[in-house]
Amino acid sequence: MSPSFDEAVFRRMVELRRHFHQHPELSYEEADTARTIMAELDRLGIPHRYGGLGRGVVARLAGADPGPTVALRAEMDALACAERTGLPFASVIPDRMHACGHDAHMAMLLGAAALLKASPPPGTVLFVFQPAEERGNGALVILESGELRGVDAIFAGHVTHHYGLGEIMVAEGTISAQSDRFAIHVQGRAGHGARPHEAVDAVVVAGVLITTIQTLVSRETNPLHPSVITIGKVQAGTAHNTIAGEARLEGTIRTTRPETRAHILQGIRRMAGALGVLHNATIDVEFGEASPPVVNTPREAAIARAAAEQLVGADRVVGQEYPSMGAEDFSYYLAAMPGCYVRFGTRPANGEYVPLHSPIFDLDEDVLEVGAAFYERVAREALRRYAAGGDEAGGHDVI
Repeated sequence: MSPSFDEAVFRRMVELRRHFHQHPELSYEEADTARTIMAELDRLGIPHRYGGLGRGVVARLAGADPGPTVALRAEMDALACAERTGLPFASVIPDRMHACGHDAHMAMLLGAAALLKASPPPGTVLFVFQPAEERGNGALVILESGELRGVDAIFAGHVTHHYGLGEIMVAEGTISAQSDRFAIHVQGRAGHGARPHEAVDAVVVAGVLITTIQTLVSRETNPLHPSVITIGKVQAGTAHNTIAGEARLEGTIRTTRPETRAHILQGIRRMAGALGVLHNATIDVEFGEASPPVVNTPREAAIARAAAEQLVGADRVVGQEYPSMGAEDFSYYLAAMPGCYVRFGTRPANGEYVPLHSPIFDLDEDVLEVGAAFYERVAREALRRYAAGGDEAGGHDVI
């Protein structure tokens, strides 16, 4: 911890992060988490509004002088995952874990609230605690609430082992990929395992389809345009000696360019139709709700970079060579208003990399100071620039 950072704020962030970590809640179930957040906001004397179960907590810190409005966002939900970290504050909820760092994000934002409350900047800062990021649509809950009307820009960040502790990734443009969900239903004809000629094996058709779809990336997509197709769930069959008459596949598509996305979606339909004819089966394809790519606006990326350089030094502010293929519903905010999404390095000194969503994911808690200090600085820097008039700002109507 930096000697200049408020030690009491740091200790409180650690306490909060560990409490959140011990008591994880899934998307749209974040009732106890919201209560803890609101209790801390009450302790800090920051007014807030809560939409109820499945909604979010939005706190508002208004300075003495009117001015622009900046929002800072953290996520509240955890994952359906059995923790294997062995931490003394490991999850006490079976098969639930903060394996994506949202416990740290909430603690960071509450720490930033404490720092900004101690010396409020001119203008207004909103602290947005959002449900259901893991479900991919919690941001829409916040936007539809109307709590962000009049916001000039929004900022957020995410912990990651891709960067070392004390590094902050800031870049403009596309940061993470478009995400599409899909499901494929294969209808064949069930039969006895000893008489395949009397049946249409849905498992065989599904297997061919799984491998064939991958050629949309390997042979039909420009290799300079990142894209991924993953089949994450396969269901078929009822017995070892029965030919399955039905199979269901579920998967995700990640792309960074609209033309690539359009080609892959059309290609899955084309291949499914052709394989249905080839194997005498009926194949139906459904595409679910899509999450757009995260695209940082240039002005806000410059503000975030300036804040990060003030905090950790220019040599520790890193760029991003390629967009992440992970999805992030912060994209919905950026479709409605300017903003910037950064990443906070938390890889330990021994260099051991552990991916997000792993049952053994943990982080160096010193990253809490980095995140809280960044949020404080980026809010002050944004409000200062917008108020000075050098950058156009003026509130955006959001959905």
